[in-house]
Amino acid sequence: MSHDDSMYPQVEPIRAGLAGRCPRCGRGPLFKGLLSLAPECSACGLDYSFIDAGDGPAVFVILFAGIIVTGMALWVEVTWSPPVWVHAMLWLPVTLLLCLPMLRMLKGVLITLQYSNRAGQGRLDHDRKD
Repeated sequence: MSHDDSMYPQVEPIRAGLAGRCPRCGRGPLFKGLLSLAPECSACGLDYSFIDAGDGPAVFVILFAGIIVTGMALWVEVTWSPPVWVHAMLWLPVTLLLCLPMLRMLKGVLITLQYSNRAGQGRLDHDRKD
């Protein structure tokens, strides 16, 4: 990951990530589809091959959306006791509407934070002399 940021203004990583913008210039798109990444920034040419968001965004989204949907489903069950098909018709769309936008935004935030903090895979330092 090359960090030649001298020609680019400071980008706020949270704002750029939520908007799905390039972590270096804040203008080019980060995604080419709903969740797939573009190969590089169309504005500044930053190569996105360094990006590795892993499973972090999915874990956070599952935990957050799971608490909301489970709490609401439990409340509906205790209050009205509808049949199972009503739960399926209610909570499947709600789950999708919560998870997909949150997953895209959180993936963008984690990627821009990875770039701004120069985070990378851990490596052993074999040349160290103590």
